[in-house]
Amino acid sequence: MRKLLRFFQIYYRGIFRSFYFLFAIIIIVSFLPREGKFKYEFQKGKPWMHEDLIAPFDFPIYKTEAELFEERNNILKDFKPFFNYDSSVLSSSITQFRLDFDRDWKLFQQKLEDRDNLDKSIDLKKINLLEIKEKQKKQLIDDIKFIYNKGVVDPSDILTITSQPSLSITLLENNKAIETEVGEVFTLPKAIAYIQQRINAEAEKDDPELAQFWQKFNFQKIITPNLLYDERTTERVKREILGNISLTKGMVQAGERIISHEEVVKGDKYQVLESLRKEYERKLGQENGFTVIIGQTLIVAILFFMLFLFLLNFRTEILSDDSKILFILLLICFIVGLSSLVLRSNTINIYVVPFAIVAIFIRAFYDARLALFIHLVTIFLIGFFAPNGYEFVLINFVAGVVAIASLTNLYRSGNLFYTVSLVLLSYFAVYFSLVIVQDGSLKAFKWFTIVWFSINALLLLALYQLVYLIEKIFGFLSDATLIELSDTNQDLLRKLAEVAPGTFQHSLQVANLAEAAIYKIGGNPLLVRTGALYHDIGKMNNPYYFIENQPPEFNPHQNIDYEESASIIIKHVTEGINIARKNKLPQQLIDFIRMHHGTNKVKYFYRLFKDKYTETVEDDLKFIYPGPRPNSKEIAVLMMADSVEAASRSFKRITPQAIDDLVEGIIDNLQGEGQFNDANITFKDISTIKQVFKKKLMNIYHTRIEYPEQK
Repeated sequence: MRKLLRFFQIYYRGIFRSFYFLFAIIIIVSFLPREGKFKYEFQKGKPWMHEDLIAPFDFPIYKTEAELFEERNNILKDFKPFFNYDSSVLSSSITQFRLDFDRDWKLFQQKLEDRDNLDKSIDLKKINLLEIKEKQKKQLIDDIKFIYNKGVVDPSDILTITSQPSLSITLLENNKAIETEVGEVFTLPKAIAYIQQRINAEAEKDDPELAQFWQKFNFQKIITPNLLYDERTTERVKREILGNISLTKGMVQAGERIISHEEVVKGDKYQVLESLRKEYERKLGQENGFTVIIGQTLIVAILFFMLFLFLLNFRTEILSDDSKILFILLLICFIVGLSSLVLRSNTINIYVVPFAIVAIFIRAFYDARLALFIHLVTIFLIGFFAPNGYEFVLINFVAGVVAIASLTNLYRSGNLFYTVSLVLLSYFAVYFSLVIVQDGSLKAFKWFTIVWFSINALLLLALYQLVYLIEKIFGFLSDATLIELSDTNQDLLRKLAEVAPGTFQHSLQVANLAEAAIYKIGGNPLLVRTGALYHDIGKMNNPYYFIENQPPEFNPHQNIDYEESASIIIKHVTEGINIARKNKLPQQLIDFIRMHHGTNKVKYFYRLFKDKYTETVEDDLKFIYPGPRPNSKEIAVLMMADSVEAASRSFKRITPQAIDDLVEGIIDNLQGEGQFNDANITFKDISTIKQVFKKKLMNIYHTRIEYPEQK
């Protein structure tokens, strides 16, 4: 009954998890463009490898991006920005001038009278000053009218225009648009300088003291711009003009030959083919939209089925963990969705999207093989609707491989920058090579693409910081966290070294053995080392009941029966789990504590019990660890290392044969009991592990040369 219930649990859990893939397929298909796919593949600079191509319908020839860019630049070069003419500024400036001038002139005249003491000639002097006053006031008002008639602009409004004096602007006055040259209008500083120069020249003719009067006069207060930049109208007209640019430059009639077999695709031929591809995909999407969606769904489903088969054959533990499946599927959906949004924007290049982050994230939590496969699935999905699909897949495939290959020891300072730099160089190298192959020269090299690649690299650096957030959300364990936890200065490991020093030394030796073995057979050395350091922390509660911590001639097991001794030994597993949870260790490390003895027996006390009492099934269970058995390669290696290292401490005399027999006997016994049946480990792996253990133990227990006694 229990087996049947277990079967149904697994069956329904598998059905439930299959919905994750179904939802991911629906999400990705919703992001795909509702267009068909052109049935011919072609590359610029390569021969047309298909049969002669005849135009199936009338279609326009689209301009290239370079042609549109140049046309837009030419239009904007001749574009005349709009300025509004404010007629009220003239009257307000003249009014302000009269007030300021009358006030300042009165003070000036009083100063002259006090200084000269005019006496009898005072009436004549007054007459001369009045004439000069009226004359200069009239001249200045005429000058103000002149500059405002020409127009006064703020320098900040024409900052982008002043470097091109021949450029025209459009003045809006009474709903009329009048074009005028920039050089014909005054900027505010030039208008003030013009008035000052004119009035000073006239003042020096009449009276030198008048020049001093005008030098102190505040012209900045009375002269303000009367031509105001109309940004809204300028931008609206600019958009209208740019929007009226024709995207096409001719037509191809139905039945017209486009290209012949083995004719080289270049120049105008390439642009005609690109135009046909664009129109073909658009028409197919409009006329057969539902059929296109079905085809897209099938392609996406096939790619996800390939991913499922890969996980089923090589990483079954991922399929049994909801968080791991969700992380992978959400990561793929995020990158596909981001790519779709970028392509729809028509302003940002697709290569700005950091596709290598998929490989980097998967490599940070899993292995290189899985990272490469998921990266390929992702770029195949995007390459299906990205422009120049072959180029896209090739460039990002190389970048992904470079990222995965260079991601060794990512926890070390500077390694991330090294990886991102190599990814950036790979983008440059592949793109440069493709341009040369397709065009035979660098004329078609788009230098701005380097900017997109550079932004891509910066985004890789920024997005990697999400690793720590992903760890917390999905319960993963990165190398950086493992490095931190494996530091023997961690509080829990320091306490283990103080309370149970023998256990601590045993854990260090087990860590060295397990790390060396897992490195040889392929696995996560950092994970197995960290797990080994914590696997026996449960012994801290009763350290003296474990032989490695007992002082000479003291054994607390002598005063209790065998069942109680076995119970204390077995409890170090459950107590270790409780300590680990209390100290918030990751679940992956708790699994090492729970499974490192599997379902083994406490053999020493079990044999003593059998020798003294009659064996029964019920008594047998008292000497068995609760398990479960190791479910990963790393935990299986830890079990072997733990058993071998503990047994090796009982050696009286170390010889190669003794070590060989010990390693072979212990590991064969564990294998015979089925302790490795749930772990992804092979007979070849086990054979390699044995050889590593033998070599390491010989190095640890190497025999010293016996020197003769000196007389």
